Amino acid sequence: MKIYDLIVIGMGPAGMAASAMASAIGLNVLAIEENKVGGECLNCGCIPSKALLKTAQVNQISHNLEQFGIISNIFTDTKESLDIVRQKISRISGKKLMQAFERVELIINKGYAEFVDTHSVKVGVNVYKAKKIFIATGTRPFIPDIDGLNEIDKEFKLTNMNLFTQKNIPKNLTIIGGGAIGCEMAQGFARLGSNVNIIHIDNHLLPFADSEAADVLEERFKKENINVFNKTQIKRVYQKGNKVFVETDSHLFESDKILIATGRKPNLEELKLSKVGIKYNNKGIIVDKALRTNIKNIYAIGDCNGISNFSHSAMHQGMIALINAINPLPFKIYHDKYLVPWSVFTSPEIASVGLTQEEALKKGLDVVIIKKDYASYGRAIVDGATEGFIKVITNKKGKIFGVTIVGENASEIIHEWVLAMQFKLSMFDILMTQHSFPTISMLNKMVSEDWMMGKLQKNPIIKKIAAKLFRI
Repeated sequence: MKIYDLIVIGMGPAGMAASAMASAIGLNVLAIEENKVGGECLNCGCIPSKALLKTAQVNQISHNLEQFGIISNIFTDTKESLDIVRQKISRISGKKLMQAFERVELIINKGYAEFVDTHSVKVGVNVYKAKKIFIATGTRPFIPDIDGLNEIDKEFKLTNMNLFTQKNIPKNLTIIGGGAIGCEMAQGFARLGSNVNIIHIDNHLLPFADSEAADVLEERFKKENINVFNKTQIKRVYQKGNKVFVETDSHLFESDKILIATGRKPNLEELKLSKVGIKYNNKGIIVDKALRTNIKNIYAIGDCNGISNFSHSAMHQGMIALINAINPLPFKIYHDKYLVPWSVFTSPEIASVGLTQEEALKKGLDVVIIKKDYASYGRAIVDGATEGFIKVITNKKGKIFGVTIVGENASEIIHEWVLAMQFKLSMFDILMTQHSFPTISMLNKMVSEDWMMGKLQKNPIIKKIAAKLFRI
């Protein structure tokens, strides 16, 4: 039997990163993927959703050209929108993607991988052995226990798994869940012609986000006729003919389709982890800070370990795990030393890193909250993008505890704060970094200027010195 250096189970973001890097440094790698290379992120998650949002954004802009002084009479037909999304995904997942894995032996769409022992897995009747194994099986949609949900025909019950295979934009869409997927798809489908209702159990959309940021998004949703029902419990779901009904404690919703966006659960069952003693819980496979399971030659990377369900985090973990796996020294790289930002690609975008204001106050930290509105900046005004703000959780010394941005390009300009926090830079360092004008990222510098001005205005000694030096 051939013995590989590394077997990677799952070829989503984590598995792709680990496989490509391992093969590039000369390791003999076998990668097993039960469906398609790219995992959910490429095929039915991050990438198709962004393709849909871009199409929706273009449609939205075309119907609102008067804000730029352009008078037009435009009719748009969105029937081909989902087909265009599929075409784009097909282009991305073609030969160019697969070139990265030319040195990797691939087993694609041949079934699930199942552990035989701590060094071996089988796919179908074939057994494969390796010195080390990376589990990167990701997650799948969590389906809540709602009365009647199981009886709904599959064609009317959507998750991200079948959402992008739809032929048409539904006229009426009810979304269960107001997290990132729910919010992005609500706006995407609404801008392409759907009447959208969001039913959400928490106090505000994006319950993991700063509440003020969620409020800005909800206000935008109101303007776009997306109905949001927070703090709403679902009693039952039922189907009559080609319509689906969602009964809550306050309303009855009639829809052509429902989208279930209520979170994720790890893909673990088929692996038969208990057979070889790998520890796990309902959040995922239990790993140490070096991303090793309790079986030291087996690592679990990406969403399947429950640390953070983000594609960029999965890629990062794939890299860290590989470095640790090939490092003979006892000193390892720990994943928790690296901050994990997140972004939601609605309009306006929302991005965050570190603590929110609510989390900082709950911890009892002595913080200073600095908030800068987009509407205060000329570039945002001329772009017609005045919604939102940058909020920095800092202190008198300028230590940065967290940042939330809601507004144009939030997902891009958050990275300056990630870098600053990770390398322990301060508000003063942001202040003293020249930003090209008039970029949206200039808002980062402007909010640091507000922090400095607040310090100066509250310091009587500096005021006295300045008055003395400039006295005639």
